[in-house]
Amino acid sequence: MTHGGVGPLLPPWLQPFREVARSMTVDTLSRHVPPPPSGARESAVLMLFGETAGEPDLLFTERSHDLRSHAGQVSFPGGSADPGDGGPAGTALREAIEEVGLLVDGVDVFAELPPLWVPPSNHAVTTVLAWWRHPSDVTVVDPAEVASVRRIPLAELIDPECRFTVRHPSGWKGPAFDIGNGLVLWGFTAGLVARMLAAVGWERPWDESVIRPVPVTSRGRAS
Repeated sequence: MTHGGVGPLLPPWLQPFREVARSMTVDTLSRHVPPPPSGARESAVLMLFGETAGEPDLLFTERSHDLRSHAGQVSFPGGSADPGDGGPAGTALREAIEEVGLLVDGVDVFAELPPLWVPPSNHAVTTVLAWWRHPSDVTVVDPAEVASVRRIPLAELIDPECRFTVRHPSGWKGPAFDIGNGLVLWGFTAGLVARMLAAVGWERPWDESVIRPVPVTSRGRAS
């Protein structure tokens, strides 16, 4: 759905995300990771904004704990590009269908962020931002890939009590969010969320001195 030739009609609270996405660069998204090399595998993830009872939220998946890469981590739906996807948005939407059964007819893509390189897997990941105009039921489609599906209110991600820093055994440190039920959002996805919230002015001061180890369920390397 478009409005006045400027893209999908978004709720007022979501419009700042579209504005900042237009000016995002690789440097503003990640200051410590170089641009993707020519041999990186193209991938995409879906940063899907919705509302539950009028409250803004984001869709996340908990990856299966038996996966060889990033096991047990919380992430956006997504994966590697297929030849017929037609670009990052097609990849992100297809993966969301396969992982959580998303009905894409109710989804409006409104922005794409610059690709970011994830060195451990050598993926060039494009984040696709979308508005869940008509939410549909979502669930685990393949337990071998996804352990659970969660819609997390943005109010919880903004809450300073939910913010802390994780330290990986490699020495890497990064932002993290306690999202309940023993789950921690960290790594690549947490970095995206933290930068977007800060860019739109929603981040609230939090105690950056609180440092915890990476969750034991997350056996993948830092990303």
